[in-house]
Amino acid sequence: MKITDVKVYPTWVGSRNQLIVKIETDEGIYGWGESGLSGRELAVEGALRHYRALLIGQDPLRIGLIWQLLYRSQYFEGGRVLTAAQSAIDIALYDIKGKALGVPVYQLLGGKQRDYVNCFATTDADNVEQLIERCRLLLDHGWRIIRMSPAYAGPRDAHVWEPWASIGITAEWCAQVRAAVGSGPVLGVDYHHRLSVAEAASFCQRMPRGTLDFLEEPIRDECPEAYAQLRRMTDVPMAIGEEFSSKWQALPYIEGGLTNYMRLDICNIGGFTEAMKVAGWCEAHYIDLMPHNPLGPICTAATVHLAAAVPNFFALEVRYSPTEDLHFYDENIFPVQLKLEGTRFRVPDGPGLGVEFNEKDFAGRPFKFWEAPKLYRSDGSVQNW
Repeated sequence: MKITDVKVYPTWVGSRNQLIVKIETDEGIYGWGESGLSGRELAVEGALRHYRALLIGQDPLRIGLIWQLLYRSQYFEGGRVLTAAQSAIDIALYDIKGKALGVPVYQLLGGKQRDYVNCFATTDADNVEQLIERCRLLLDHGWRIIRMSPAYAGPRDAHVWEPWASIGITAEWCAQVRAAVGSGPVLGVDYHHRLSVAEAASFCQRMPRGTLDFLEEPIRDECPEAYAQLRRMTDVPMAIGEEFSSKWQALPYIEGGLTNYMRLDICNIGGFTEAMKVAGWCEAHYIDLMPHNPLGPICTAATVHLAAAVPNFFALEVRYSPTEDLHFYDENIFPVQLKLEGTRFRVPDGPGLGVEFNEKDFAGRPFKFWEAPKLYRSDGSVQNW
């Protein structure tokens, strides 16, 4: 079997683009992959155009060799754009191999270790009463793991976000939510790397111990030493890793005990090939996976197969719940996809990933330039989104 073509579909779905990749072979078997790096899809498409020339004529079943070829043969190794492209390719190759052998992808990863993959829901609110109401709504629908967004201390449409104005009110809201829902549910906050070390530490120290079960991405991840400093200042478990683009980037966070939940993104870190290596490192350090899943059905399916095959799994992000729907799972675009059953996905038994993309529908859905919201502090300086 040989690779004959690599096709790229930057497609507007719901409220942002998804970058879908199709790899075709001379035996008529094809595979689907998806790239991360939302908002920079055209940069990834450019990398995929370079990689296409290397892939044509390759045996798609030699996945490990292809991964090394793409990563190491260009001298300038790695980087988020390149590994996002590699991720899509790697996922598509696993889809091809599963179909060629007539087995689900998880069988290629060691076999199924669970029948269902549990998920967590996300919610935000304009005031604490609304936040408590939404958390109770999720609990009534069976969700036991809830991720909350930090409070905005001003109008959302102003694009002004001040950390010190947020952390006090968010800490108060979190404490009131915990008091309202009791000790049973798992509660966390995603600060989307908007804080400094001091701000993140102050936020944690303002809440009664046990209020939060995890704090996600409080500060940026370029400097592991900064997380080490924060780790010494709080005992709140950390969920970090959605921006990691290689096993090397994940390594200091695992070896240094800086993350308690690994938020790897299979569409950014290098596909199944790298994700399984990171999962093994995490297992050796008793760290569970809590995968990032902000994209569409292909990313979801790939992550479900990953979660099925590893022992150390906690919960999967899904952007569809009674309190959130980003419309990423359009059945006209993805006529075959995994379906959420309550608060979990059943692990599929069909060959490959178990998802299909409607190429004919793509023509009517052109790429749209999309930028993440631009936030500023009140003095006019740039703030992370």
